[in-house]
Amino acid sequence: MRTGNGPEASRKWALSCMRSGACIKACSYGVNPRFLLSMARLGIAKSDNELAERRRRGVERYRDGSRGVNVLSRLQLDADVLERLGQRSASVATPVETPDFVFYTGCNVLKTPHIALLALDIMDALGVSYQVMGGPSHCCGILQLKSGDAEMAGRMGSSTMEKLSHSNSGQVISWCPSCYVQYTETILPTVERQHGSRPFEMNPFMRFLGDRLAQLKPHLQRRVEMRVALHRHPGVAGVVESAAEILTAVPGIELVDLNQPAVGLQSVDVGALPKYKRELQLMELEAARDAGVDALVAVYHSDHRELCAHERDWPFRIMNILEVVGESMGLHRHDRYKELKIMQDADQIVADCSDLIAKHSLDPGNARDVVVKVLLGDQPLPLRRGAPPETRAGGVEPS
Repeated sequence: MRTGNGPEASRKWALSCMRSGACIKACSYGVNPRFLLSMARLGIAKSDNELAERRRRGVERYRDGSRGVNVLSRLQLDADVLERLGQRSASVATPVETPDFVFYTGCNVLKTPHIALLALDIMDALGVSYQVMGGPSHCCGILQLKSGDAEMAGRMGSSTMEKLSHSNSGQVISWCPSCYVQYTETILPTVERQHGSRPFEMNPFMRFLGDRLAQLKPHLQRRVEMRVALHRHPGVAGVVESAAEILTAVPGIELVDLNQPAVGLQSVDVGALPKYKRELQLMELEAARDAGVDALVAVYHSDHRELCAHERDWPFRIMNILEVVGESMGLHRHDRYKELKIMQDADQIVADCSDLIAKHSLDPGNARDVVVKVLLGDQPLPLRRGAPPETRAGGVEPS
């Protein structure tokens, strides 16, 4: 951590971390090894490259990430819906009344906006007052930290922290697990050491919803007759447990345990070991088929992005947990991301989104490039190219 230099085995270990969090529970010294591994990777980046190169990489990652988020969200949403998700003028607006909570989306869930919109719909049904913040203008600084530019990561994270600090409860409800770890393990502890207190506490949306399960249950009016399996990542304590509890509270849901390994903070983090990631995803799809489930249900947005197009080739749906909850509550948001990705044709996708491309004054060539690199390129386990879709279990059609 101090020098960035060490045995090759140690370097390999640090760079292979998937942020599963098991080390935190296992450490008898009461420290956070996941944070130490993050700092080790920062040390490696500093040792391998000069500051100018690290800063350049951080800027490139931020620009590429922002481009993907901005274009893909605009290929799916009108301006008013973007405003509801805290984008455009809403990103700098001050609410008339201070809300009870700030709902922090992070950046990348805006690529799959139906997930974030369902979270807002559910909070509306529960009578929760909130202000939405997120997107590239509210970056947590993780991309800069991964590039080895700790100073810029601190600036980005601190700027967003100030924006998040205004709610009646002093609570921020987070969606993105990466943002959650960045704040709760790096930024907020640092601020607390410097100033003696934290500006807010952060709680993942699944835990927030699980804590209000008694309030949620009366809204779960409609039966959802489905056998479902939960795609699990244990990196944030309590999230998988809350998700399972929420699913079993939905009338008609039968939760099936596929007995598959649960690793990583979210799917994107398992990419530290690409071959292992592909093996895990294939094993889970095969197990879901063999168990005869109607749906494989994920929590996080990166899980959904990587898995959803496989719905084309397997006899079950691939859904987000909030779609299941929403169906029981009479709430529906169309999964346009999955619809576009299953097309598997960049030109067809751009043509299908031509109205929104024109409305948002997007360059069609730039939009196509993002579709190829970001939407279609986000596919760790290749689809069964050319294989016809299998007959869907129980006659269940894709959403």
